[in-house]
Amino acid sequence: MSSSPSPAQVDLVREACAYIEAREDERITLDELARQVRLSPWHFQRLFKKIMGVSPRDYAAARRSKRFRDELKNGESVAGATYGAGYGSSSRVYESAQRQLGMTPASYAKGGEGARIAFSIVESIQGLLLVAATQKGVCFVCLGDDVGDLEKQLRKEFPRAAEVFRDDSTIGPAVESVAEYLAGELPQIDLPLDVLATAFQRRVWQELLAIPLGETRSYLEVAEAMGLSQSQRAVANACARNPVALLVPCHRVIREDGTLGGYRWGSDRKTALLAQEAAMAEVVPAL
Repeated sequence: MSSSPSPAQVDLVREACAYIEAREDERITLDELARQVRLSPWHFQRLFKKIMGVSPRDYAAARRSKRFRDELKNGESVAGATYGAGYGSSSRVYESAQRQLGMTPASYAKGGEGARIAFSIVESIQGLLLVAATQKGVCFVCLGDDVGDLEKQLRKEFPRAAEVFRDDSTIGPAVESVAEYLAGELPQIDLPLDVLATAFQRRVWQELLAIPLGETRSYLEVAEAMGLSQSQRAVANACARNPVALLVPCHRVIREDGTLGGYRWGSDRKTALLAQEAAMAEVVPAL
């Protein structure tokens, strides 16, 4: 397990919280917050989550939600409370009640055209783990047994990228978070994402994030949750095309008959992931 944060690190996070609280009616980016405390976005995100237990985005959302409830308690109308709490419209209130993907629009075209993609590879309990990211967020996660094969898969995913390069120092905190999750030390991974996806794929991935730790859903159940009961095949395809698996937990989706179904990294890894999450669910609060 990682060591306890230093007083200086706690002060940095306290400074970030104060910055968020002073701007509850604004949309503050991760980059902006990180600049305020003079850290890289990766290190800041990890440090904030370590100390506060939630991501900066979720902390800001919780502050807005509390302000909204306080406005209503003080006799304000729903419309007045909505805008007073910093929501742009009433639909944003209902949006924020659900866990969101936290994706930026992909900062690259199809095939990764023009993107600069950094990656890091570490040993994990599930074998070698590769995490790759643009400047905006994680764009690819992969498990395997051979460094060369992992790099080959990354370059195949982004054949038109301007640059794909290894950068352990920059991507280190992100890949460490995923490795800790695989080892059962973190109940969830909360990292900024930068993925190219259709609107349907994003809807599917949103439903995957809503599956509680330690539980599974069938492809049909995911489709029904979306109001598209005849689309289980399309749901399965969206799961198969998920480039940030683990961060968006497609392994929690199984067949209607209870069997595991396919998984890009093999049924043994899928079985191990579900068993690990079931064990974690017994010792952590509901998320």
